[in-house]
Amino acid sequence: MAKAKKVYECTACKETSAMWMGKCSVCGEWDSLVQRTTAKEPTTANVAANFATSIASSIEQYGGVSEAIKILEIETPTVGRMSTGIRELDRVLGGGLVLGSVALIGGEPGIGKSTLMMQAAIGAASQGKRVLYATSEESAYQCKLRAERLLEGEQVGESGLSTLFVLADTDLARITKQVLEIKPEFLVVDSIQMVYRSDMESVPGSVSQIRRCCLELVYLARQLQLPIMIVGHVTKDGQLAGPRVLEHLVDVVLNFEGDRHYALRGLRGIKNRFGTTLEIGLFEMGQHGLQEVVDAASFLDPDAPPRAGAVVCPAMHGSRCLLIETQALVTQGTVGQTRRRASGLDGNRFTMLTAVLEQHANVKLADQDIYVSTVGGLKLTEPAVDLALCLAILGAYNGLVLQKGVCAIGEVGLGGELRTVAQIEQRVAQAKRRGYKQILVPITQVEVAGENSVGVASIADLGSYYEKKEEITTSESWLSDRKKKEILKCT
Repeated sequence: MAKAKKVYECTACKETSAMWMGKCSVCGEWDSLVQRTTAKEPTTANVAANFATSIASSIEQYGGVSEAIKILEIETPTVGRMSTGIRELDRVLGGGLVLGSVALIGGEPGIGKSTLMMQAAIGAASQGKRVLYATSEESAYQCKLRAERLLEGEQVGESGLSTLFVLADTDLARITKQVLEIKPEFLVVDSIQMVYRSDMESVPGSVSQIRRCCLELVYLARQLQLPIMIVGHVTKDGQLAGPRVLEHLVDVVLNFEGDRHYALRGLRGIKNRFGTTLEIGLFEMGQHGLQEVVDAASFLDPDAPPRAGAVVCPAMHGSRCLLIETQALVTQGTVGQTRRRASGLDGNRFTMLTAVLEQHANVKLADQDIYVSTVGGLKLTEPAVDLALCLAILGAYNGLVLQKGVCAIGEVGLGGELRTVAQIEQRVAQAKRRGYKQILVPITQVEVAGENSVGVASIADLGSYYEKKEEITTSESWLSDRKKKEILKCT
């Protein structure tokens, strides 16, 4: 008979180790290993018996042995969806929440996750649906205050609000009990890191607690055909906190992004079993919550004078085209210690483009500090922004401004050549609607792009599209001009 063994078990993730360690090698918790005495090692016969028992329980659970069938014989049921009442959110979800699905939304603190979820709960309740908002981070009174702030100025009847229930609790068992009693048609859990199971020894937010709670919520959604939205925290690196299995268990993973110093917010799909992950929903944070942004180009001023280092690019986000301004600043630096910073753009691609410019555009950037960013806090990762970024860097370096009414689309290769981009017709059409007279496109797509498009073969040919040296207005010249105007008024 095998003797009992002493092992060390992590109280956070339940992983075991043969020796004590100060930090768990699996979940990273400090001082969480506790000595345990294990039972005797199971024999081969016991392992086989346990495996047979688990198989038998599975057969009993699913009502019989499953059989393989031809793929052509599989019935395709109609997927039922529920609208959240927020068009931008429904767009990213693929047309609304699928019944019985679980969606996880993450984002930095203060970005507006709880505000968006409360607006979705109000939107569903205004359609007459029973909604349960389970909050583990706020009191019921605080949730009511947020709802009143969001409803100010909105025409939502009392009949709609009467179907919205708020539960301030952290125990998942009590939340499940309320779900079975109220029978909601939509459930919001805010947040998964604060919910716990009382029959587990680990603390809320630990790996084992998050995994167990998420599993039970997914099972609840499947059994009741209940759409559930879960709010999740993120780490300092912007990744969803908790085990990676959390993202695998749910059906939809959304990322709510943006800069808290800007009003613009973007909602992107990272995973979606029932739709595309290419869509983006745009919101503007205002006094009464998040307002949907139908046209992102409304943030651009078409009458603004051209500036050195600023170029507009029609960028695609799923099925919609957004006109986004890219900006560049080039200043004198020190060779070997230059700074290259990118905000809202791919840093690796930005570094590559500076090397291409130095090689093929005859500019010396080795001793220059370069900073690039996008206006509004939106992120651009597609290669179609390459041409606009190159124009912005060249303009900032030489102090040149683009001709008025010019925007740029195109991918730049390592040889300095312009490569084709997808959906060029939609990009050009959106730019023309916003009043742009010249749209710089790869020369191979001029015929496809149609009217107002100008072909560019290489970045070496970009000099002809700049207008003049930028005239920098100093405080002295501005004061002198103001005095001249006052003198003219007096005369």
